[in-house]
Amino acid sequence: MSRPETADHDHAHSGHGHHDHDHDGCRHAHDHARSAGAGLARAERICRERGLRLTPIRRKALEALYADHRPVGAYDLADRVSPPGGRRLAPISIYRALEFLVEQGFVHRLSSRNAFIACPHGHGAGEAVAFLICESCGGVDEDASAAMREAVRGMAEQRRFKPRQQVVEIVGLCEHCRGTESA
Repeated sequence: MSRPETADHDHAHSGHGHHDHDHDGCRHAHDHARSAGAGLARAERICRERGLRLTPIRRKALEALYADHRPVGAYDLADRVSPPGGRRLAPISIYRALEFLVEQGFVHRLSSRNAFIACPHGHGAGEAVAFLICESCGGVDEDASAAMREAVRGMAEQRRFKPRQQVVEIVGLCEHCRGTESA
């Protein structure tokens, strides 16, 4: 569900892993699960258009990131995409797959968590994106609204700074966790 102040892209990529409720009561998990099919289809279409391959490992990694509504670390991702009872994929294979997925805009890397989250929204590689990271549940909300882009662009222009990457990570408490604090 989009809020008026961030109508361009209020991406509900967040989770409530430490809360005692199901996905039906978690807006973030519901929104993330709802976007998975479209996000995977978008990745396949873009790869075809660009003449790139969404290899089985890349696809499995992207599917695994869509299966969780919280950021996932590379080693945890390796466990999730390795064949059950089989040999664990080499970390370099996972990192290469993640590098490709990030470069194509299918996944974001959260530096402060050294983890990755799927993104079904077609950001440009240099587009300004903010992540609101809940320090209690680990959930993440993504914002790429026009207002946020303008603020970052204005700040960079004022300082005559040419950004290569425009990612803002803000840590605090999500709406749900703030509500449970007072209970």
